[in-house]
Amino acid sequence: MKINRVDHIGIAVPNLQEAKKFYEEVLGIKITKEDEVIEDQKVKVSFVPCGEVELELLESTTEDGPIAKYLAKNGGRSGIQHVALNVDNIEEAIAEMKEKGVRMIDEQPRYGAGNSSIAFVHPKASGILVELAQRLDETK
Repeated sequence: MKINRVDHIGIAVPNLQEAKKFYEEVLGIKITKEDEVIEDQKVKVSFVPCGEVELELLESTTEDGPIAKYLAKNGGRSGIQHVALNVDNIEEAIAEMKEKGVRMIDEQPRYGAGNSSIAFVHPKASGILVELAQRLDETK
């Protein structure tokens, strides 16, 4: 498995529009991508460009979604929910993790925001939630 870079940092937010205002109005970062809803993950996403890495702002679309649960555990406050690592081949990355005995949340790739194929590593493996992400619009 080849880790190319940190792909993005996922930040859970209670209100996506309010969070975007901070990055645009206070920090002066221009958000150029449209928000995206990922129904099966119960989340609405906005990517904030920040050099080679993006910040992924995540707002829950339901009261029982993983982002809603994260926020509830943290008193409703925004926080880093996961770190995503860019890989060349998501299937090979999953297979390698499983061969090494690493517990995966996703044993098969699934669609992720930003035109990516993703798989989450269980946080018990490293102490944090790690996402493996292969951008489908990047060449190998």
